[in-house]
Amino acid sequence: MLALRKWLLSGLLVIVPLVITLGVLNWIIGTLDQTLWLLPEQWQTWLSEHKVRGLGVLLTLAILLVVGATASNFVGKRLLGWGDAVVRRIPVVRSIYSSVKQVSDTLFSENGNAFRTAVLVQWPREGVWTIAFVTGAPGNEVAAHLGEGEFLSVYVPTTPNPTGGYFVMLKRSDCIELKMSVDEALKYIVSMGVVVPGGPTTVAVKSSNS
Repeated sequence: MLALRKWLLSGLLVIVPLVITLGVLNWIIGTLDQTLWLLPEQWQTWLSEHKVRGLGVLLTLAILLVVGATASNFVGKRLLGWGDAVVRRIPVVRSIYSSVKQVSDTLFSENGNAFRTAVLVQWPREGVWTIAFVTGAPGNEVAAHLGEGEFLSVYVPTTPNPTGGYFVMLKRSDCIELKMSVDEALKYIVSMGVVVPGGPTTVAVKSSNS
């Protein structure tokens, strides 16, 4: 019985990650295949009849490359600037668009600094530690109400789904910067502590005034 149980658990450890990975990839490919509606109707009919999957991925990559190339030249930048100005004049839409654009610019820009640093913080109460990510620093009116000391804007992800979490502002002295990369920290969070990055991992966060 012990041998059967061991084999069963070993089989689960092999199969479950593969099944979940294939399921996620299938969902991504299926979602990207929705972009095929941009093609002529005759092409869509042929693809539907022959059940060719994955072309949506190639089409999405091609669209991204074309848009990126266009946005990188002078004319494209002027057009994007004009379109951005138009959208920002539309009530309600401008609020949503501005917020989403700021987040995307921070996440995908080469100069962005979101989720670039993993830190150790006490959450949700003193004495309980978890891994979080520095997203920036409070500014303007918010910073004025926080009192003395330097504060950091921190995202505390949930486990095992790090896409949900909490945004908090903590004193820099209450955060311990980790040497592990963001990818390693995410793996640590998603695995609920099972996948532990090796070697020494922490150093104190230095104050910008020092």
